[in-house]
Amino acid sequence: MRIMAIDYGDQRIGLAVSDLLNCMTGEAWTMQEWNMERASLRIAEEAKKREVGTLVLGLPKNMDGTEGPRAEKSREFKALLERDCGLPVVLWDERRSSIEAHAILHAAGKKERVHRRTVDAVAASLILEGYLGSLK
Repeated sequence: MRIMAIDYGDQRIGLAVSDLLNCMTGEAWTMQEWNMERASLRIAEEAKKREVGTLVLGLPKNMDGTEGPRAEKSREFKALLERDCGLPVVLWDERRSSIEAHAILHAAGKKERVHRRTVDAVAASLILEGYLGSLK
């Protein structure tokens, strides 16, 4: 079964799904959704369609390792995902994933205004790559 990583944001959600062997990211995209409940249901549909067995949700921590309001929101979203998807949800430290995603897009020559549309998908890919690396 595949693994899906989620970079949860208030306006956009980055999603990335592994290949069948869980070796690398196979697909990444961005979903626009402002409502947490609807987002969870949409992710449940996407997970089912792609035969996902595990969800990996980014947990935004402060650089010193402490958790703030964004981490609390991720924990709340985790509960919704578990309810709606019926899958295990792993919380994954996502420190610096968005910063690294912006750097990758910049290095690829993408303009700043384009970053907003794709940075969450790239961040989800980085979360997924980190998690897949930990499994080896």
